[in-house]
Amino acid sequence: MGRHCLYSAHCRLVEGKKGRKRFPTQIMNFFMRFPRHLRRMVFLLAAFCMVSVIISAYYLYTGYKQELELSKPTPEQDCGDPKHLPYRSFEMKTAKPIDTSRADPMVLVFVETQYSQLGQEIVAILESSHFKHHTEIAPGKGDMPALTNKDRGRYALVIYENILKYVNMDSWNRELLDKYCMEYNVGIIGFHKANENSVLSSQLKGFPLNLHTNLALKDCCINPRSPLLRITKAKEIERGPLPGEDWTVFQFNHSTYQPVLLAKPRLTESIPHHITDEVLHATVVQDLGLLDGIQRILFGNNVNFWLHKLIFVDAIAFLTGKKLSLSLERYILVDIDDIFVGKEGTRMNVNDVKALLETQNLLRTQVPNFTFNLGYSGKFYHTGMLAEDEGDDLLLKYVNEFWWFPHMWNHMQPHLFHNESVLAEQMILNKEFALISIFMTHLSNYGNDRLGLYTFVNLANFVHCWTNLKLQTLPPVQLAHKYFELFPEQKEPLWQNPCDDKRHKDIWSKEKTCDRLPKFLVVGPQKTGTTALYLFLIMHPAITSNFPNPKTFEEVQFFNGNAYHKGIDWYMNFFPIPSNVTTDFLFEKSANYLHSEDAPNRAAALLPKVKIITILINPSDRAYSWYQHQRAHEDPAAQRYSFYEVITAGRRATPELRALHNRCLVPGWYAAHIERWLTYYPASQLHIIDGHKLRTDPAVVMDGVQKFLGVSQYYNYSQALMFDPQKGFWCQLLDGGKTKCLGKSKGRKYPAMDVESRTFLSRYYKDHNIELSKLFYRLGLPLPAWLREELQKVMR
Repeated sequence: MGRHCLYSAHCRLVEGKKGRKRFPTQIMNFFMRFPRHLRRMVFLLAAFCMVSVIISAYYLYTGYKQELELSKPTPEQDCGDPKHLPYRSFEMKTAKPIDTSRADPMVLVFVETQYSQLGQEIVAILESSHFKHHTEIAPGKGDMPALTNKDRGRYALVIYENILKYVNMDSWNRELLDKYCMEYNVGIIGFHKANENSVLSSQLKGFPLNLHTNLALKDCCINPRSPLLRITKAKEIERGPLPGEDWTVFQFNHSTYQPVLLAKPRLTESIPHHITDEVLHATVVQDLGLLDGIQRILFGNNVNFWLHKLIFVDAIAFLTGKKLSLSLERYILVDIDDIFVGKEGTRMNVNDVKALLETQNLLRTQVPNFTFNLGYSGKFYHTGMLAEDEGDDLLLKYVNEFWWFPHMWNHMQPHLFHNESVLAEQMILNKEFALISIFMTHLSNYGNDRLGLYTFVNLANFVHCWTNLKLQTLPPVQLAHKYFELFPEQKEPLWQNPCDDKRHKDIWSKEKTCDRLPKFLVVGPQKTGTTALYLFLIMHPAITSNFPNPKTFEEVQFFNGNAYHKGIDWYMNFFPIPSNVTTDFLFEKSANYLHSEDAPNRAAALLPKVKIITILINPSDRAYSWYQHQRAHEDPAAQRYSFYEVITAGRRATPELRALHNRCLVPGWYAAHIERWLTYYPASQLHIIDGHKLRTDPAVVMDGVQKFLGVSQYYNYSQALMFDPQKGFWCQLLDGGKTKCLGKSKGRKYPAMDVESRTFLSRYYKDHNIELSKLFYRLGLPLPAWLREELQKVMR
């Protein structure tokens, strides 16, 4: 069949024209009786039909699909010359411009499980790029996480570790997500990672897109006309096999799809009959949104393949309108650690130093002013073999050609010095030897095999050939300033648990322990019953609170204020060393944490496994209670203005009045605050207490708290609490029938809220309470009585 058959048929027709003996005589006689002009017309029609047949046969043969034919490479092919591209292209459609201005620059990542490999790799790329993200287990059934906050979208991009979770979603949630993507112009990135159970050939449910799976591929190339390319540079075919034999390729015949990365099947015996090994097939495909208005980018494998990783970063930038993208200017600094340090025979000799200088000059052709940054310990100068000592001398001869930073004089780690005077003495010794004193990071020595030189030269070549990145360098201090200029949010420290990483734990003082960190936090908000809960908790023999803070009493208030900059040693000093790490539960209560912008992220970094407890009451009652609390403490604004004046204060109010207005109202935005915590913690680590129920039936509430915390020793609060009619709440029952209650400032009597203020607050909190009811529904929690009443009131 194929071209040979078409050519043979054409030869027979021509030969028949020449050898009339092949035609029946009567037919020829009949034909010759036609007038000359009719014969000419018949010949023209026959020629036209022949050409049409040949053209049709050609397109039937080549299978006019969205595939690109591989051409033979030419020896003079240049990786940057588009006229030598190794395939024939086709008409490209234009994608609709991306505008994600109505959505926050956050990525929603749906993973298979909390520990799935591809999901972790996706998150690692997002974190290395400093892109904010929220991770959810892809729901088989059940509700989607909240996608909007009032009139703004929460996410500018959605990523599915497994695209089949998206296409097989139940219709309700699929419609909800698609509607959100269309309304807020949000794109979707999905991955299809084949396994032994994958169907070899199938259509992606709901899309005119065919999948062919479990293929071995080779000879990949990038479509240079793809609109999403930013970092990635389209070059010549990358010849050779792609890693693995579990690739998925996409086949399509609709103009909404455009290939981004293509490759050829490697093993002909594994090729489905639907495709051919003579063409390149898409392993990454872009959906321009011409079908349903949603732009998508699909990957036929994970991000282990380096080109997939580059294109994945480009896809994020493209689908977010470059809102989530970094500059193409990238800064590089190469530290060479332990200069002068090392055993004899492993250190740098004269030839090594010359190679270092030559490589530095070579790298400067691609990275302007590239300079190696050498780390040294002065004590070990001239302690090698004769040839190595000569290498030391040559380094110092060219001392101004490099940047330098010191270690300790005798190469000891600073944390091993418990005596500050000895530490200072060691640093002074090294400083006297040095020209420049800058503390930087650690890399290997470049003597002997010079593997470091080889690595960085090839790295620079790779970046130049395959990316549009522009490498630059700066001296260490200037580079530090540049880093914080690029990432100003990184100026704030984010303390992490040193015991979660063995490398950190190994360099931490042996006198310290991570056991002095809490297992749960009571995050507030204020005036909801947090102090009562605090007293009930410390009644439990297995539960221990922090030591009091001289400034903030029983509250540490570490994660929400300037105390955070004092570090984790300061924080841990507020907690005792538990007698039994397994059964003892340390906790802290800081009622300002719930509505803090910083506390959730900070707490999750240091305490990722901690459990969170919050108490909610009617936000109108909470606002009024706070106002009365401030009046009792003689706050000038509370003394001067009525409650109604405070809660209705406008933007032009005095700073003092505006501050009181916010402190009364903002903590009552419960849904928004809880969602912020759920960005960093799974719902299983959150426990919401009905504050009204805590006041009326604390024993039942405390039973639920014990179950949530998982304390092994049950404490019977029914026998330990007694209601005090004078105080109006429950107190601890002591021996002899006496009680221990909250202080005089608790249970304070004040006038009932006026009707006008109550009506205003019900309207003010209407949308917040509706969002809270949706959150409760999503978490599978019953609505508190006060919330049902408020919703009924505003819905009348």
